[in-house]
Amino acid sequence: MTFSSAKQVLDAPSGQEVAVRGWIYRARSSGAIVFAVLRDGSGIVQVTVKKGGLPDAEFEAARSASIESSVEVRGAMHEDKRAPGGKELRAASFRVVGPAQTFPITEHQSEELLLDHRHLWIRSREQNAVMKVKAAALRGAREWLEESGFTEVTPPILTTNACEGGTTLFKLKYFDRDAYLSQSAQMYLEALIFSLGRVYSVTPSFRAEKSRTPRHLTEYWHLEAEAAWADNRKNMEVQEQLVTAMVQNVLSERKEELLLLRKDIEPLRDIRPPFKRMTYSQAVDRFRTQGHEMSWGCDLGAPEERALTAEETVPLFVTNYPRECKAFYMKEDPEDPRTYACADLLAPGGFGEIIGGSERETDLRKLVSRMQAQGIAMGPYEWYLDLRRYGSVPHSGFGLGVERVVKFVCGLEHIRDAVPFPRTVSRVYP
Repeated sequence: MTFSSAKQVLDAPSGQEVAVRGWIYRARSSGAIVFAVLRDGSGIVQVTVKKGGLPDAEFEAARSASIESSVEVRGAMHEDKRAPGGKELRAASFRVVGPAQTFPITEHQSEELLLDHRHLWIRSREQNAVMKVKAAALRGAREWLEESGFTEVTPPILTTNACEGGTTLFKLKYFDRDAYLSQSAQMYLEALIFSLGRVYSVTPSFRAEKSRTPRHLTEYWHLEAEAAWADNRKNMEVQEQLVTAMVQNVLSERKEELLLLRKDIEPLRDIRPPFKRMTYSQAVDRFRTQGHEMSWGCDLGAPEERALTAEETVPLFVTNYPRECKAFYMKEDPEDPRTYACADLLAPGGFGEIIGGSERETDLRKLVSRMQAQGIAMGPYEWYLDLRRYGSVPHSGFGLGVERVVKFVCGLEHIRDAVPFPRTVSRVYP
């Protein structure tokens, strides 16, 4: 008999013979009957094992099988409203494939223990659901980007230059020279637009920020895009359509998982373009009218982003940040040269920044002047400056933190639960 998934056997009609294999999620015994809930990658199904309904040795194997033992079960499906999914599998055969020792994770464990046993905790239904949501979000992103003329490319993650600044780089020895783990693929994507026009990548990025917050990882997945002939306005339109595609695809494919993770999914249905827009200066004015002290020129931190979006139900763009807040490669806004033509996209409900983007500076002299003023060595960037020397065009791009989007969509308290094996300032094991 062919093995089916837990989800498939729940769809089988009552009385149909099926076979399923997976791991014991929970179990209890009352003498002559064993109730076991099996899980696999698709979901859970209740299995009932009755003494006399199968060989005695198999009944004893079912009775003694511990949590997380891997098993194979054959039998018939029957209606039972008390069982998960409204059906149960009544076993005619039960085989333990991989017996499990006493599982080290029980109910109400500390966060540190769960992190120490992350290789086991990822088996939980919550982590299973988060990973499926993440996959659906990325699938929605890729489908929308491909349909919109973007080509996926594969930039390197070993580099000799910094994109966002040298203080947060992971340095390593690359044979007989120094190299760094990439903070962003942006500059390589800029090079690729001269060949392909619109490009995107999904790569790991690394930032050595000593930030111990619920929204920072030292290694995270970065969806980045760059487009030729696009100004900052067009750049924001791409972002809002992309985020909408990601959220709507999750709603379409993973409603069941979302309901496991968050109480109310209805607000996600309201995420449609256009998103709200507010300038940095307007944000500062709002803080001041609310009685908060904030000087023009200071970057927005987590408290400010929470205050701006706590009552919002859709994402919010904050545009035109002061030049001193942002990186040297951004383009000055011609209507306000104190600021760059840039925008950060903040998730609603206080979840904070999920995208940072800007129009890129194409004036070679301005780029060189800024680099000199900031003491940035020219050598590692000569190839990047060549992009301005040989046929530059107006172009824009952005970087989306995949785990930050997942954290928002799933309603997670901490970003570490949006990645299977989180890397933070204090954790690189397992």
